[in-house]
Amino acid sequence: MKRWNSIGALVLGATFAFGAAQAQQGTLDKIKASGTITLGHRDASIPFSYMNDQQQPVGYAMDLCAKIVDAIKTELKTPNLKVVLQPVTSATRIPLLANGTIDLECGSTTNNVERQKQIAYTITHYVTANRFVSKKADNLKTLNDLKGKTVVSTSGTTNIKQITEMNAAQNLGMNILAAKDHAEAFLMVETGRASAFFMDDVLLAGLVANAAKPGDYVIGAEAYSVEPYGIMLRKDDPAFKKVVDNAMIAVYKSGEVNKIYDKWFTQPIPPKGVNLNNPMSPAMKRVVANPTDSPDPAVYTVK
Repeated sequence: MKRWNSIGALVLGATFAFGAAQAQQGTLDKIKASGTITLGHRDASIPFSYMNDQQQPVGYAMDLCAKIVDAIKTELKTPNLKVVLQPVTSATRIPLLANGTIDLECGSTTNNVERQKQIAYTITHYVTANRFVSKKADNLKTLNDLKGKTVVSTSGTTNIKQITEMNAAQNLGMNILAAKDHAEAFLMVETGRASAFFMDDVLLAGLVANAAKPGDYVIGAEAYSVEPYGIMLRKDDPAFKKVVDNAMIAVYKSGEVNKIYDKWFTQPIPPKGVNLNNPMSPAMKRVVANPTDSPDPAVYTVK
């Protein structure tokens, strides 16, 4: 992956109205006028978007965003387009996109109807499910096993919203903590401050694989949702979305996505050379064959 220059965190003072105005102007026009495109990235969403040993963002979503950037360079005839990197978190990613700070969010963000009221998504690039990770020694297998216990999820995610709703609906009496990021949430389980961490199973697998003692943890078999991931962009900008969607579709139709997927999910990845051993699921294979940006979980349920 090309080495991109990173910038520090920016203030979220700009309003959603500013972002809407930029979308009306057109993201392509904005990018061409400034000579830059700004990508939002995560710091610990392994293997989608995270920091390597050189403190550079890498991952499956970052590689897909690089393909999108190449398509934008071709569309705008700007081969020297500068790529600026902006760190984002689960809580800041949507505001930073809506207010114009970033142009694409390259990470592990669930596409759902509620979020589509604020932002848009390109073609789905992964399909996962909400589960929990716990210490193997605790023998926690089901949601009922967590009754009355302290659990954690990451602030600003669909996972924490879902577990809060299930906790109330099923009268489980769980104490739900909100962590600032995935790394902090996993650390709470590691240090015994929480019995379980609810998150997308693929992200949990990445955290476990990179833990000091991976064998100490187990990811539950129960799935509480279907979560399609998509790269985010601003709403109401059909010209920009068309370029982005076409770039993703081209990667899928050419078969290039298989090489990119295998690089991050079935081969050793930095920083520790861990292999996640996670071949492409039937649901994702169906997306590759028939690209979609649908937020409907039923679309991804393989019969």
